[in-house]
Amino acid sequence: MALRDHEPIEINEFNGLWRRGDPDDTPLDHFSNCENIQFESGAGFLTRAGINIFQHLNVPLTGILRIYNFPTQTANTLLVLTTGGKIYHVIDDVTVFGPILTIATMTDFGFAPFAGRAYITPFFTNSDGIEVGIDNEFLYVYLGDGLSVARKASVTPPVTNTLAAALGTGASDAGLHIFGVVYETDTGALSAPADFTTLVQTLGNGVSFTGIPVSPDSFVTKRHIVATKAIPNYNGDEDGYQFFFLPGGTINDNVAVVLPNISYFDSQLLEDASHLLDNFSEIPAGVGLTFYHNRLVLNTTFDNISIAYVSAPGEPESINQVDGILVAPLDGNPLTVFQELRDVIYGFKRNRTHSWVDNGDEPSTWPLTTIDYGLGCPVHGIATVLDSGASSIDYLLTAAYQGMQIFNGRYANPELSWKIKDFWTDIDKDEFRRIQILNDPVRKVLYIVLPDRLMLTGDYNIGLDPKAIRWSPYRADIQFNTIALININTLIIGAEKRLLS
Repeated sequence: MALRDHEPIEINEFNGLWRRGDPDDTPLDHFSNCENIQFESGAGFLTRAGINIFQHLNVPLTGILRIYNFPTQTANTLLVLTTGGKIYHVIDDVTVFGPILTIATMTDFGFAPFAGRAYITPFFTNSDGIEVGIDNEFLYVYLGDGLSVARKASVTPPVTNTLAAALGTGASDAGLHIFGVVYETDTGALSAPADFTTLVQTLGNGVSFTGIPVSPDSFVTKRHIVATKAIPNYNGDEDGYQFFFLPGGTINDNVAVVLPNISYFDSQLLEDASHLLDNFSEIPAGVGLTFYHNRLVLNTTFDNISIAYVSAPGEPESINQVDGILVAPLDGNPLTVFQELRDVIYGFKRNRTHSWVDNGDEPSTWPLTTIDYGLGCPVHGIATVLDSGASSIDYLLTAAYQGMQIFNGRYANPELSWKIKDFWTDIDKDEFRRIQILNDPVRKVLYIVLPDRLMLTGDYNIGLDPKAIRWSPYRADIQFNTIALININTLIIGAEKRLLS
């Protein structure tokens, strides 16, 4: 029966959660409280999809703390950290390798894929609530083959002091030269030169080598002789000169100890090896890993929370302790994550954003710019896209204390989470580091793991802007700890335990 003087209100679409200001001011096409809503591409909505078990094993992995998508040469796989500091390589729902790395104090880890390999850095949260690399731990590399375990990235240089050089047949430039040996691993990592020896050469002779050191590491597959050009006034400082890889001076095994009769002239010494002299023989563990201009970037070690280390181009295990450094302004806050966008590398703190630009010189000379003194993000607070594990090339979606942000070199205003401002500001700032974001641009949905182990979704089929995006929290009988996307956009959820009903 129609009511007198009543005009019906017709709601043709539903636009999700509104949590901003007085609940009585909630627009009619929003709810002040809604959970487990999945939006359709138009204006409709329905109950969210159910959660299925991914692993079909007699003893599936439990206590999941972190999941990363790990694209290998042949498959789209996962790296999974469980309680007890164990990392497993999950190939599919029935195949698991590992643990490939076990560090009891590891509660999280940074990861970056490269050439089918996985680079892994273990970290934990210290008593001040700061994520730092574990003390006396290192950067690790895993070949991704399921047959090996992760090992320290980089390689210890020769320590035997057995190399000897003598005149041989052939030709060379006259004068005193210094020679040394560099180890190379099966991942292409090069050690610092060591095991130096000298020889005064003459024009009518080449050089022969004996006592070439053999590495005790089985993953060393090659050795290289390096040499200086002729030194007119030698001062006895063996590693104080510029070294080059010697033409013909590569030994393609880790067995032979003799290399006879190498002919060369100083003009042929072109490939510089001097940058290896100051390389880490053991790269310290940090928090974040990413790539910029084909260089590995590792940030926030146990002792240096405002420093990032940058590798040589194409050599992720070669990091120079002197020149391969980026230093953020010291303010007591740690660097959390680095990300490239539009040919610039951005370094974030919890409430700061800085940038560096590759000027073609050593990283320590790259110019620093502070982008924002109030906005930053936590360690996992930049959205990765689909199953690539990388960010968008056009913009970054970041989680700041003030809200979800769109960043394209500057932060857009208002924040993306404008409609749910009160919901966002209620997040426990002491646990803000637990936030993780994934972006599924196929379904046009953001997935955000929250500190209280719920999940917040943002549907942007109507538009990726503060007013069009549609928010809905997800709740289940599990704790949402970590998420990943495989097979383009299949959502994988890692949980530590099931919640009690």
